[in-house]
Amino acid sequence: MSKILLVDDEINVLNALQRALLQMFREAPPQIETCLDPYDALKRICYCDYDLIICDYNMPQMTGGELLQALRDIAPNTVRIMLSASTEYGTVLSAINQAQAFRFMSKPWDAAELEQNVRQALAQRATLVAPPPLTPQELEAQRLEAEEPGLLDVKRDDDGAVIL
Repeated sequence: MSKILLVDDEINVLNALQRALLQMFREAPPQIETCLDPYDALKRICYCDYDLIICDYNMPQMTGGELLQALRDIAPNTVRIMLSASTEYGTVLSAINQAQAFRFMSKPWDAAELEQNVRQALAQRATLVAPPPLTPQELEAQRLEAEEPGLLDVKRDDDGAVIL
C-alpha cells in the first residue's frame, strides 16, 4: 500500500485531492494523510516514510519549494510533486531545481494528468527503494544453497572448529 502526504493551506484543496486520489486508486487505495501546515508536515515526515508528497507552492508559513527542499534532505527517496495556481516561470524553475520536484502541476489540476503523474511518481519510488541486483557471487551462493541447504551456513564453536 502506498503512503501519500498532501500538504496545502486550503482544506478544500486537500479534500479535493484526497477524493481524486481515492477515486483513481479504487482497486488498491493508498494511505493518505493531509497537513494544513508545512511545519506539521515536516514533523510527520520525521516519523513516517512516505512514497509521495504533493504540496502547494504558495503557503503562508513557508513555500512549497522550501518544504520540498527540506524534505529532500530528510527523506531523499520520497518522490515530490508540487502544485501551484501560479504559472510564473520562476516558480516552476524554483520547484524543479531547488526542491528537485518530480513534477510541477498547475491548479486546478487535470484529473488525467494528476493520475498519470501520481502513477509515474509511485513507479519512480519503487525503483528508488528496490534492492540492488545480486552480484554473480551472490547468485552462485543462492544456487549452491538451494542445491545443498546449509552448505554455506557454516557453524563454528568457540575454538573455530566446524560444527556438523
